[in-house]
Amino acid sequence: MLVPRQAVPELKVATLAGVPFDIATDKADTFTMVAFYRGLHCPICAKYLMELERLAPEFAERGVKTIAISSDNQERAQAMADKVQANHLRFGYDLPLAVARNWGLYISASRGKTSIGIEEPSLFSEPGLFFVRPDGTLYYGAVQTMPFARPLFSELLGAMDFVLKNHYPARGEFVGNV
Repeated sequence: MLVPRQAVPELKVATLAGVPFDIATDKADTFTMVAFYRGLHCPICAKYLMELERLAPEFAERGVKTIAISSDNQERAQAMADKVQANHLRFGYDLPLAVARNWGLYISASRGKTSIGIEEPSLFSEPGLFFVRPDGTLYYGAVQTMPFARPLFSELLGAMDFVLKNHYPARGEFVGNV
């Protein structure tokens, strides 16, 4: 389990921009937002990432860098980027499932073609959303076992304003006996 205020696991992936992404060196002004998505086969992911693409400039105004990452290969990642008309959102691909598991993501097995007629990979990770501080520690994390009911980016923008204004600390850091 990832713990707020503690270092996140290693995360290095190729990106569609040709510049490798490494969470250890990304160094946003305030946070790096890592949005793990299921893959091209997921219509809910496409809708979710369209909203992140739309709001990415507003996150950037708050010093937040954004990246969407899946275990899809480069071609499928490019197809998703094209589908969401990505101009602001970075896309990473070829996420090793062992790394996904290190981040606490759930792994699912293929059930064939989805409702939009795209074949699921044999194995893929379910969604997760994380805010990582420039020092590499976890600030916020949310993971899903399903593609639906994800954190809303519009609400997270409002939360970001509160966090930055009030220097609100990461919560959920207690790991002692209860």
